[in-house]
Amino acid sequence: MPDAPTRTERVPVGVDPTRASIARVYDAFLLGKDNYEIDREVLHKVQQAAPEAQDLATENRGFLIRACRFIASQTGITQFLDLGSGLPTAENTHQVVQRINPEIKVVYVDNDPVVLAHGRALLEENENTHFVSDDIFEPERILENPDILRHIDFTQPIALLQLGTLHHYSGPKDQPAKIMKKYIDALPSGSYVAISHFSDPEDELSEVARKMEDFFIHSPMGSGTFRTKAEIEALFHDLEMVEPGVKLCVDWWPDGPRIKELNAAQRTISGGIGRKA
Repeated sequence: MPDAPTRTERVPVGVDPTRASIARVYDAFLLGKDNYEIDREVLHKVQQAAPEAQDLATENRGFLIRACRFIASQTGITQFLDLGSGLPTAENTHQVVQRINPEIKVVYVDNDPVVLAHGRALLEENENTHFVSDDIFEPERILENPDILRHIDFTQPIALLQLGTLHHYSGPKDQPAKIMKKYIDALPSGSYVAISHFSDPEDELSEVARKMEDFFIHSPMGSGTFRTKAEIEALFHDLEMVEPGVKLCVDWWPDGPRIKELNAAQRTISGGIGRKA
């Protein structure tokens, strides 16, 4: 049994500290404070396969920042739909894009109780930033949600973000591609889609990736699928890929030259951006 939260770990109403939460586990990977022992247990398990496992979250966050900066500064898009926002941390989507254009609207979507309890007020910092509670793996619900449609105009180009989310879908393996097809079909021409995902490098580190996958899936969190590059590319369907296509997150337009070797975690999370013609 997991340890009960200590007296310093206050538990919001509706949050179960005995069950791991995807949002809280990511918070633990990012060395945040909004997590419990059960969430840190997932981190410790995955570290048995890759001691640098925290870099899965670090590189995902770095990719989010660079991807958002690119879309906000280069495309003219003024509305972002961030699916699976997770808990607020440094450099959230709205902070990155509104630094470039304060008029950009950002709608975050999540249905994790801990995000509802901790994150909503912190994410809704201004009149152009909104939070909606819904299931991102139910595209029909998202596309018809009146709270989303109040702020996102589906007749104008949209930046749709699925960053570190699809690998946590725990149903049939082919379903994430079907989910993305529904989202992509609903997007107007000129929209951009950014995806990041745990990846199997199909080299000497494949065994490490599969061990991490096994630890994630059999941990209290219960999800964390590692896909090959071709499987991640399939999530974009017929979108025009922005150069350099699907790459390791650390290699997608890095901020500077590399002066040290990549570790196993950095080599097992990839991302890319596609444009709808």
